[in-house]
Amino acid sequence: MQITKRNAQLIVDDSLMRLYVAAPKTEGFYPGILFYTDIYQLGGSMTRLADYIAGHGYVVVAPEIFHRIEPVGSVIEPDDIGRMRGNDDARRTPVADYDTDCTAVIDFLKKESSVSPGQIGTLGFCIGGHLSFRAALQSEMRAAACCYPTGIPSGKLGRGVADTIQRVNEIKGEILLVFGTLDPHVPENDRQTIANALEDAHIPHRILLYEAEHTFMRDDGYRYDPATANSAWSEILAFFKRIFAI
Repeated sequence: MQITKRNAQLIVDDSLMRLYVAAPKTEGFYPGILFYTDIYQLGGSMTRLADYIAGHGYVVVAPEIFHRIEPVGSVIEPDDIGRMRGNDDARRTPVADYDTDCTAVIDFLKKESSVSPGQIGTLGFCIGGHLSFRAALQSEMRAAACCYPTGIPSGKLGRGVADTIQRVNEIKGEILLVFGTLDPHVPENDRQTIANALEDAHIPHRILLYEAEHTFMRDDGYRYDPATANSAWSEILAFFKRIFAI
């Protein structure tokens, strides 16, 4: 399916937040996806992932998660210096600001003329995986696909301690978790803590484990695993297709 691409903007707390919007070219109604990047924001690797899912019949909206700190359009290089910069941006962003941004993007999706009413989900990677898991606390979210989400058990997300794991029982939709078993950033005990919390709260969920490292779906990194990434994508697309009945 061919897609269109554009940049939109929202003013949130007097800060301009850029949104990258990818959507099917054919007119119609489609589910909306709140797409969360990793700490490097909207570089080519992340926009290619957003484009990919849009091409399967979704209106994808990806915000710049550090818009209060970084100039509009900033792409952080995925190198050692960029890693320090992105992690520092994350550390300096209050958890409440992430929540405010989440609500703002959901409202944006609900106003998009091509988004089917009541059909909203979320997808994220790394810190974005945590943000997608946290976005699932919003009542509008029917589905959340969280790829190697960091910091959920510890509450590490931004300034302050995120209460994400304590609020699991607020989730109304379904959760898909994608993990790499060789990922030191989401070790086995963290994965088990998340699984236990979801099971205790009776939240419909599925956990996928791959023999892969952190960020194995990012196509410009040395840990990229194309075959495993394709396998994960097939599961993510099937997950959304089932829930949104498309």
